[in-house]
Amino acid sequence: MNRREFISVAGAPALMAQAPKPKPTMCLFSKHAAKLSHAELGKYAKQVGFEGIDLTVRPGGHVLPEKVADDLPLAVAVLENLGLKVPMITTGLTNPNAPETGATLRKAGELKIPYWKPGYWRYQMAKDGTVEMDKKLAEVQNALSGFAVLSRLHGLSCGMHNHSGSYVGAPVWDTWQLIQLLDVNAMGFYFDPAHATAEGGAWTWNASLEVALRRLKMVALKDFYWEKKDGKWKMKWCPLGQGMVDWPAVLKRLALAKFSGPLTLHVEYQNPDESKAVAEDFAVMKKLVSDAWA
Repeated sequence: MNRREFISVAGAPALMAQAPKPKPTMCLFSKHAAKLSHAELGKYAKQVGFEGIDLTVRPGGHVLPEKVADDLPLAVAVLENLGLKVPMITTGLTNPNAPETGATLRKAGELKIPYWKPGYWRYQMAKDGTVEMDKKLAEVQNALSGFAVLSRLHGLSCGMHNHSGSYVGAPVWDTWQLIQLLDVNAMGFYFDPAHATAEGGAWTWNASLEVALRRLKMVALKDFYWEKKDGKWKMKWCPLGQGMVDWPAVLKRLALAKFSGPLTLHVEYQNPDESKAVAEDFAVMKKLVSDAWA
């Protein structure tokens, strides 16, 4: 080995160590700016500092399902011209055979939008007081199998959201049971640490995150604490970093896993100045991401 070859080989590890970690795309969930036009949404998000938009494509969203063929390309073009990515769309789709499902996923694929979120299914109580788990899981299994086929066909990845409560996917383990035999590129998790904390308390969210990391596609950011109201404990949404979610620990684990997908901010709490709330939460989000991926 000559001197030049030695230096090249010896220096490679150091150069690799200095390589920057891949970072997630910091997105705004467009639900929180529902009254804004595509251009207004883009200008506001860009001004605040977001890199992308998690665009609602559902009834009442920024793109209506019945107009997806015309309006989704228009919305994406407006946002991209303002320097924003559209790495994911949030839909209400639950039936792979519905006309709006094929139309939405076909158009998203044509526009090279990599990720999408489906709608929700809920467990039901039987007349005898038991939960009809198996029946519901079989129903959702059929739907997700269809979604996996369509996602693969159009070059997309579907992420199941773990919404707390009676929703299928709240425990995360049930979603894993449903998707583990499906195409890894077509079907995975849209992990929500706040809902995982609500379901898993002080520590079990760690286990839920580890399961989600097997196929993690997207991550939602929001915060909450428990509040007793009218004799019942309920989730109270609050500014990011002021609630129960251990965001430094969550993001440190995501950075360790080299997560680089959409990281989308949700501002669910009530604030008379919603624009200010979004901007303040984004500042917290940016600092958390910077610290975790340093």
